[in-house]
Amino acid sequence: MPTVTGRSRPWTDHRLAVEGMASKYRTGAPWRDVPERFGKWNSIYKRFNRWAEDGTWEKLLAEVQKQADAAGKIDWVVSIDSTIARVHQHGATLKRDTGGPAESQESVVRAACDHGIGRSRGGLTTKLHLVCDGRGRPLGMVITGGNVIDTTMMPAVLEDIRVPRDGKGRPRTRPDRVLADKGYPSKANRAWLRTRGIAATIPERDDQIAHRRKKPGRPIDFGDQQQERYKGRNVVERCFNKLKQWRGIAMRSDKLARNYRAAISLAATLIWIKTDLSRPAWP
Repeated sequence: MPTVTGRSRPWTDHRLAVEGMASKYRTGAPWRDVPERFGKWNSIYKRFNRWAEDGTWEKLLAEVQKQADAAGKIDWVVSIDSTIARVHQHGATLKRDTGGPAESQESVVRAACDHGIGRSRGGLTTKLHLVCDGRGRPLGMVITGGNVIDTTMMPAVLEDIRVPRDGKGRPRTRPDRVLADKGYPSKANRAWLRTRGIAATIPERDDQIAHRRKKPGRPIDFGDQQQERYKGRNVVERCFNKLKQWRGIAMRSDKLARNYRAAISLAATLIWIKTDLSRPAWP
């Protein structure tokens, strides 16, 4: 009888249950409406919740990233951005603290008390801050309330990159270059990237350009070469499009940010598995 290492419990094939979890988030249906062919809905939910709690989904995502890195198939010119998801009324039933300024940089710490749900003009929303590689595959993510400003979250999102090595060695955490839009051009972000030796392709906002003209200083290099590199930033938008084909991700119904992140990790893992590695990266 096959056994789990160190235990006498027989091995269980989880494939059918995982397909049930994928079906739930692909369709956006409640757990009770998961088709019976996948098994008992309650058992599927408990297994998903348990794996979300112990970090299994993040480990699976890290494993497929490790295999791609070992094959030399990760493009380390990364793109970063964020996207908003409305919170369904079934996902907003827990007591939470959504107060504080929109610029709060403590959003990651406060995730336990606000569950990644914030109040903005669109009502109760969740924001997914994500960084992907040059092929549009997720490398790191942070879940916050929808009222959190993008520029304050760049360090936290990039620090979530941890691609294990195939063998000995520390996980890779630093990309070669970061592409970002005008939501991230703060001096703090540029200094943070500079101290870590990460090149940046981030255009300045018009108000920053006007302010620089009033005070002498070295202008940000955004010439023809940088503009050509910046064209590759659209891969993160295409990554969001793939993720939001899952209706349970496009509209959040999970009460806990932990479970919502687990669902995104599941979808991201499948994106990595299904990517045709024979195709070149952008362009």
